[in-house]
Amino acid sequence: MTNKDSAPPPLLDANLLQLFELIYSTRSVTRAAEQLGLAQPTVSIWLGKLRKHLDDPLFVRTSSGMQPTPEADALIDTVRQALESLRALSQREARFDPATSDRRFRIGMTDASHITLLPQLLAHVRSVAPGVRLGAEQIDGQIGARLESGEADLALGFIPELGAGFYQQSLYTQDWVCLANRNHPRITETLTLADYQREEHIHIVSGTGHNLLESSLERHHLPHRVVLELPGFLGLATIVSTTDLLVTLPRHIGETLARIGGLRVFPCPIPIPGFTVRQHWHARYHNDPGNRWLRGVCTALFLRQQEGGYSVVGKND
Repeated sequence: MTNKDSAPPPLLDANLLQLFELIYSTRSVTRAAEQLGLAQPTVSIWLGKLRKHLDDPLFVRTSSGMQPTPEADALIDTVRQALESLRALSQREARFDPATSDRRFRIGMTDASHITLLPQLLAHVRSVAPGVRLGAEQIDGQIGARLESGEADLALGFIPELGAGFYQQSLYTQDWVCLANRNHPRITETLTLADYQREEHIHIVSGTGHNLLESSLERHHLPHRVVLELPGFLGLATIVSTTDLLVTLPRHIGETLARIGGLRVFPCPIPIPGFTVRQHWHARYHNDPGNRWLRGVCTALFLRQQEGGYSVVGKND
């Protein structure tokens, strides 16, 4: 059983501290009431609470006004310091200054984003926030836990498994294209379904995009021959430009690699569901100034033809 005598005394609230300071400064309950905008009887009740709490009269009525007792004299500096701290706390406006910050931001992204998004993001950050450092991290089964703990600040991509408690903002939608050697011996003007099934392919076997591709091929009973599987996009443009292999990719990475490697881009002849690339962050860091700045940078750089509003997964999805 709890011993009531050992319980800590109740804390004085800011209103009573402010009353103490005003009466000490003005030597008048009436003037204190006027400055607080309260009726004098209310202020008298508050003064009674102060006296009871501090077990001292605090102010004694004299011919020259309400004079402080020695106890009030001893307490005034502490009261003023407490009020100053409360004012500083209530007026505090959290800020993030990219021009002077040396913060390190960790961003979950696919290796496709290393090619399509990271160069633009890095160039912008270096121009406006020269002391800020970026760290690219994998998107895996632990990305949600890392966002929640603060080990990662943001995640960019198609991450449908992130559940309640995460904010998300749509940046752009993706459909699918096929890449081929510019001098492909059999494919020139168009890529037909028959061409697609006849030719040999490269598959990128990572990420949720790969699952969409595999599911579509299986659903539409479209057999095709895969002769090379890669875990990511490193070297892909060179391989396609030096072989007659085809590769099926989301449009953003496909068009980027086509520019790098001088490749042909064709509309994908099989129906594969599109998807939306979003930025994701945990609700714990929704109001963090640095996180808000980083999200704003990504919105400015990557938002395309979307409303751009964010939602909380599981609440307003």
